[in-house]
Amino acid sequence: MNRPAVIALVGVTLTSFEISAQRARRPAATPPAGPAVPRRIEHAVPFTVGETLTYDVSWSAYVTAGTAVATVKEKKPSFNSTAYYVVAEGRPTPLVSKLYSLYYKMDSLIDSYTLLPQRGSIYSEEGKRHRFRTTLFDRRANTVHFEYQVEGTAKVDFAVSPVAQDALSAIYVLRAVPFKAGERMTMPICDNGTNDKLQVDITGPESVRTGRGNVNALRLNLTLFDARNQRVGRNTAMWMSDDARRLPVQLRADLPIGSFNLVLREAR
Repeated sequence: MNRPAVIALVGVTLTSFEISAQRARRPAATPPAGPAVPRRIEHAVPFTVGETLTYDVSWSAYVTAGTAVATVKEKKPSFNSTAYYVVAEGRPTPLVSKLYSLYYKMDSLIDSYTLLPQRGSIYSEEGKRHRFRTTLFDRRANTVHFEYQVEGTAKVDFAVSPVAQDALSAIYVLRAVPFKAGERMTMPICDNGTNDKLQVDITGPESVRTGRGNVNALRLNLTLFDARNQRVGRNTAMWMSDDARRLPVQLRADLPIGSFNLVLREAR
């Protein structure tokens, strides 16, 4: 018989004082261990802080109408997690700016563990008209808080898919997704105060001419559907380099104001 059992048996015949003393000398019981907390692991991504991609932008009849620059600015603590802060800016060439005063900026905080945006914004200057739109994601409640500022401020909260992306984060997340020609995927997009669905059809690879020379790239045909499942836009595609960096080397879209084509000039 082991020692604790002997102590318990003898203790039955002891006085109450000795029983209390014996109990006081016993070691405290060790509480059962709780379940192990799973370790959070960051997603592997093909981009790093400091990556800067510069594009030549052509618009309709203009050979080069402007320049767009996408940058991974930093990786920082954000909303009780860690996030990549990515920024994309677009400006017209000096010639075009004499005709149209334009400036666009998009940014997004992309959680490094989930690859979901925490917050995104779009700022635009079109002549004297300045607009600012922000989308703040509440991942626990699966809602967003959207604000639209022109002269006043309009605010709205609404439900969103638990895996929704914004327009800018979607591009960076697609770079991190393993896929091959012949596959199709869908991605919920919450941008500009609406819930949309992006359908991605992958073909290729194709040879794409860029400022860095010819690049072997997969073609991603992009189709956007609104909440009523109506198609938005047409002839939109992105070409992504078929290598470890998964660089977006070209982006083409036909919009109501003309056809846009972005071609990668420099990547560092």
